Amino acid sequence: MATTFTNLIAHVVFSTKHRDPLIEAAWRDDLYGYIGGIIRNRGGILLAAGGMPDHVHLLLKWPADTVLAALARDAKAISSGWRHENEDADFGWQTGYGGFSVCESAVPDVTEYIR
Repeated sequence: MATTFTNLIAHVVFSTKHRDPLIEAAWRDDLYGYIGGIIRNRGGILLAAGGMPDHVHLLLKWPADTVLAALARDAKAISSGWRHENEDADFGWQTGYGGFSVCESAVPDVTEYIR
């Protein structure tokens, strides 16, 4: 095969620091959009985003040359910095994340769950 083809899909979950309810409804959608931009800048695609005041769920595709842990790390670090720039010094993410592989046929169900 002359080229590489992958279809790597994951459901990623991470929590706010101490699971405090820090994600406010007023800027929640902006946060999801910002995280989507981070993923896009690293060659991935954010398929769905959602969550609660203390955690986020992301459904994403990522390129074969990127490690999922690095993508999650960057999404957390950069989005946390964005919140600090918006005068939210208390905002932060908990260490670690959950990452679960998703088959293409399950994408609609996982998307519905996340939303």
